[in-house]
Amino acid sequence: MIQDAIAVTVAIIPGLLICWYIYKMDKYEKESRLQLAITFGLGMLITIPVMYIERNASEMGWDDHSSIGPLLFSSFIIVALTEEAIKYLVLLAYPYHRPFFNEPMDGIVYAVMIGMGFATLENILYATQYGLGTTLIRAFTAVPAHAAFAVIMGYFAGLSKFAFLPKNQRWLLMLGLLAPWLVHGLYDVFILQEAYESLMILALVVLAVSIFLARRLMLEQQENSPFKD
Repeated sequence: MIQDAIAVTVAIIPGLLICWYIYKMDKYEKESRLQLAITFGLGMLITIPVMYIERNASEMGWDDHSSIGPLLFSSFIIVALTEEAIKYLVLLAYPYHRPFFNEPMDGIVYAVMIGMGFATLENILYATQYGLGTTLIRAFTAVPAHAAFAVIMGYFAGLSKFAFLPKNQRWLLMLGLLAPWLVHGLYDVFILQEAYESLMILALVVLAVSIFLARRLMLEQQENSPFKD
């Protein structure tokens, strides 16, 4: 019982720490904590349908990772596309069109809140099922991966809202889904493949590059904030 409580606590902490970090990075025009909590909650809500879709795909035998075709389909379509598309729909459906979304940096902030809501509930469910060991591993892999993918998503979504030309807006909106989907899918390919254990190290390379890129994108939007002066 105590070990389960510890595992759930460990499952919650990484997502909240990342949310706090993103909140601090949004230096020049802080978002309402209520709106941040709402988007975090929406991210938690979508975890259930996403996991339902993924579980049903598994029961139908669509998660065979022993050969390249099924592996790519599982990684890029069942997992990466399902998760990133639903998170992106939430971003566009709620904060994107609201008046408080008033600078490109807000795309990153709200995308990360959605992503961390999703990752936190997912982590809690994994903690209750697989225990502390798996939860600790996910704290340093899956949760920061979701955060990095969300930053990439939010970066392009934020740019799209304030693009002057409609064609640029459409292109940036497309990149807001396409970029995190491809990175997420590539990460999953290396995690899920069963042929060569040594290839799993490449998932860590993808994760490290994604985190590095995400930080660069955040610093860029922070520096370019219209509220800086």
